[in-house]
Amino acid sequence: MRRDLAIDLGTANISVLARRESVVVTEPAVVARLSDTGEVVAIGREAERMVGRTHDRLQTVRPFGPGSVLDAAAARELIRAMLRRAGVRRRHRVRAVVAVPSFMTPLEQRAVVDALAAGGVLASRLVGHTMAAAVGCRLPVEQPVGSLVVDVGAGTTEAAVLSLGGVVALEWRPIGGLDLDREIQALVDRRHGVVIDRSTAERVKRALAAGAEAWPVTVRGRTASSSAVARLDRQEVLDALDEPIRSLVDVVVACAGWAPPEIAADLTAGGVHLVGGVAQLDGLAARIGEACRLPIHPVVDPEAVTVRGAARLLGGFDGPAEVFLDGLPAAPAPVPVDGPEAR
Repeated sequence: MRRDLAIDLGTANISVLARRESVVVTEPAVVARLSDTGEVVAIGREAERMVGRTHDRLQTVRPFGPGSVLDAAAARELIRAMLRRAGVRRRHRVRAVVAVPSFMTPLEQRAVVDALAAGGVLASRLVGHTMAAAVGCRLPVEQPVGSLVVDVGAGTTEAAVLSLGGVVALEWRPIGGLDLDREIQALVDRRHGVVIDRSTAERVKRALAAGAEAWPVTVRGRTASSSAVARLDRQEVLDALDEPIRSLVDVVVACAGWAPPEIAADLTAGGVHLVGGVAQLDGLAARIGEACRLPIHPVVDPEAVTVRGAARLLGGFDGPAEVFLDGLPAAPAPVPVDGPEAR
């Protein structure tokens, strides 16, 4: 029995959506394992809660980096667990359209395909994050009309001008939500003398998307000798994030600048579609629009639109569509995915 899935591989999260289904299964892309034996003890949210709290025998790993597979063994276990949580069993033959960074080299693409095969995906096709997001936004990517899509992820920001099923212009930079989290951690340490973990910094970042009514924000951390509390003002956080946000904006400006003159009018009419986990950050859309002099179109559910676009592409899995990054590479036999799940 065949099972068709869409997968969004990110630095911080992995999302899976079955064809013709609406519920997206999303987990942090984290694996916790014993360092001496390699035994996996937790995956996803349970593993993320262990980050920074492990002992010498236990390590937490993020298998995927910006456009690369950093740990093949951990990637295999993460994919196997995600397939199980999406309802895949031994009898299923899994095909998947997988959203990955558009700038990946053929060698990096091969590493992803190998990791997918080892995790239980019999056949896979790769599509760039921006292309999948454009399909999820129902943009006319296969027509002779230019569309500008910006994906601000955890580890990278990529912007692409798309037309006729291909990428006309692409710009990216290894900066994203994780860098913003680190800036917030540095701010709280520098200004308030309190050390906070990344999850707390992410909560502060998400408060920026909630608007001014969510402020001020109180965070709990530690000093050198005891626990402590810091009260953060919205403007001081925005000031701390000014430089990395400027770098994000520069990616979009550079990409728009590479677009041919014939597409400029399309971009003026179509504007910018901003997706990804950082898309709702307060003030980001306005700064991009002002810098590019282009309208910003709101995207419904910007964090899930990429995997939903990949799911729409499952219908063309066997076709020669130019939207895919790869051909149809042969993959080794998959590993069964219905064994006992990590505790």
